[in-house]
Parts: sequence; structure tokens; C-alpha cells
Amino acid sequence: MSAPVLSVDDLSVEFATREGTVHAVRHVGLDVHAGRTLAILGESGSGKSVTAQAIMGLLDTPPARVSSGSIVFEGTDLVGASERTRMRINGEGIAMVFQDALSALNPVYTVGDQISELLRVRRKLSRSAARARAIELMERVRIPAAARRVDDYPHQFSGGMRQRIMIALAVALNPRVLIADEPTTALDVTVQAQIMELLTELRRENGMGLVLITHDLGVVAEVADDVVVMYSGRIVERGSVEELFQRPAHPYTRGLLRSMPRPDREDDELWAIPGAPPSPLRAPGGCAFNPRCDAVVDVCRTDQPELRLIAAGRHSACHLSQEVFDGRA
Repeated sequence: MSAPVLSVDDLSVEFATREGTVHAVRHVGLDVHAGRTLAILGESGSGKSVTAQAIMGLLDTPPARVSSGSIVFEGTDLVGASERTRMRINGEGIAMVFQDALSALNPVYTVGDQISELLRVRRKLSRSAARARAIELMERVRIPAAARRVDDYPHQFSGGMRQRIMIALAVALNPRVLIADEPTTALDVTVQAQIMELLTELRRENGMGLVLITHDLGVVAEVADDVVVMYSGRIVERGSVEELFQRPAHPYTRGLLRSMPRPDREDDELWAIPGAPPSPLRAPGGCAFNPRCDAVVDVCRTDQPELRLIAAGRHSACHLSQEVFDGRA
């Protein structure tokens, strides 16, 4: 495999609050390769979106702080980079699709004006050329009657159409990496499938790396190449989608997979992992997952397991990772 376009190493992010320091992301490392989809999977509060925001440079001001690590894009470390460097890379190098398109889009400007402004500032296009390109981008993301709707405002579009506008904005400068933060939230199943199909097409056409942040295992199984599983701000498992789904090496991943509805099972109730993720202010000692784990042993309550290699391309942060991987725990 070629060198990663984007490499995150030992990334930690914290927030200063009145109740104390919140360690939202702890020592996260991941690689994004051109033409491949990396899914970041986990429950709400696991640190997925904070990791993405740190990559985009959205957490460079108090109360947020990147406390350690590096974010290297094509040889440039973005942690502590100048505003000029960030401006150059954001949009053309790395772009992001946010989960709430209505909040991300400016309500007082037409969607055409918002796309055109980006092209005029960053590509130095004339007003007419930028408008024509905006229509082309809207057509590319399958907005019906794009030439007529280019002068509509965000509230005049449905949720699925607004998300397509967000995607058009994100890919307008042909980024090398596209981060999609739960892009199908609050959309119906049919529209979700259409959005994911569109993102996959764009990834293939442009050869970009796609980072998909989600808690939907079905979407991950359908579109991802590689998977990172996060829990309580840490990566607990990493591997290819096929291998991870077939042989999980962490009890948390195993629990997530077990909770998926499956047509070949006739269970009376949908199984769920007991309990809830811990507060980042009051994380338990040892492994953060130990209060909910069905394979917990004494060492899990005292020692934090490190993410370690257990098989080719497979990493797990569990004291019993080999036993879980082999089906013995």
C-alpha cells in the first residue's frame, strides 16, 4: 500500500471546563490512504467528531486544546501550523461534510452564492464562471433542476438535498481527503443509501481518501475498506473491514457487532451492550470499557491496555485481545 495522504499520530485533545479537564481524545493514531475509505466507528461520545475537528483545525482555540501528537498531511504537520498553511490545505487538501447541513450552510445566502464564493476566492474565477461551475457541482451531486435551484436558499431544500449541497461545497476544490461526519444523520433509509453511494462515487472518481465517521455498522460494512473503533476517546481496535467484522479482537467491537439486527436470527429482543459509556471527567480505572465488558478480569480494572499488534494488519487494546480474537474469551 502506498504512503498515507494523511497520518495522525498520538493525537490527544482536551477541553478546559469548570468541573475539570475533559480528555476527549487520547493518543489516537490513524492513516488515510488515497482511494480508500476509513470508517471511524463508535457510540456517541467516543471522540470520533472531536478527532475530525482537530484534523480540520477547528479546535485551536480555548477551551479546546490539542495537547499532544501530530497531524501530517502530505508531509506538513498541521498541529501548530500557521493560519496561512491551514487556509491553503483546508478545502483543497482536506475538506469536511458536517452532519447538520442546515446549521453548516449560511441561511441568508443562496446555495449558489455560497458555492460560487468559494470558487471565486480560492480559484479566482469570474462571477459568471463561478456560477456556472456551481451549477455543474450541483448537477454532479444530483440536485434536480440545478440551474433553476441555484438561487434557492438552504431552507428551501429537503434534508437530503441540503446534504448534497454540503457535499458539493466540500468537493468543489477537489480535496485529497474528505471527512464525512455522520453525513446520513436524520435522513430516511433510502436517502441515506443515495448519499453513501454518491460519496463512494466521488471517492472513486477523484481518487481521494474518505474518512467516514458513523455509528452505523451497516454503512461501514457496505462502503469501508478499513475500520477504526473508538471508545471513551481511545482507539480500541483497528483493521480491515472484512477481518474486523469476521473476527473482532475487542469485546467492545464484538458487542457492537452482536447488537446489529440480522435477518438470519430470530431473537425476541435486539441485544445491546449493557450500561453506558463513561463520562470523560470520571473514567473508570484501567480499561474504560471494563464496567460493561463480558470478559473482564482483575487486570482490566487497574491497568490501561495499550493498542498492540495481534495479527497482520490487526490491532487491539485489550488485555485479552488474543483470546477474544481466537474465540476463547
